[in-house]
Amino acid sequence: METNNNFTTTDSGKTAGIISYFTIIGWLIAYFAMHKDNRTELGSYQLRQTLLFAIVSIAVGWILALLIGTLMVATGIAALIYIIYLFRIALFIIWIIGLIGAINGEKKPIPFIGERAQTMFPGI
Repeated sequence: METNNNFTTTDSGKTAGIISYFTIIGWLIAYFAMHKDNRTELGSYQLRQTLLFAIVSIAVGWILALLIGTLMVATGIAALIYIIYLFRIALFIIWIIGLIGAINGEKKPIPFIGERAQTMFPGI
């Protein structure tokens, strides 16, 4: 039985871009299983964006949690936790914007970090 290897030519990186938006595990699967041996311009674009998005969201999330936690202990104002919730909602909105761009097969930068990601990770 003959297999059809036209998947990567007709897909042009769209599937790798979509999968990369689903956690770090999704990014690793998209990069190593779908993109590494069959690089496409769209796949590279989306992988660079999602990598920087993951790095920034984790780093800022930890820093914000540390600062808010310290302020909550120092001041006793428990309502400060809502700042973290607002940050998570903003991240979710940015993630949705990027995912919609990947689903549509567009090279559309996600807000705040999309353009920067393209220059930070040229090897992807």
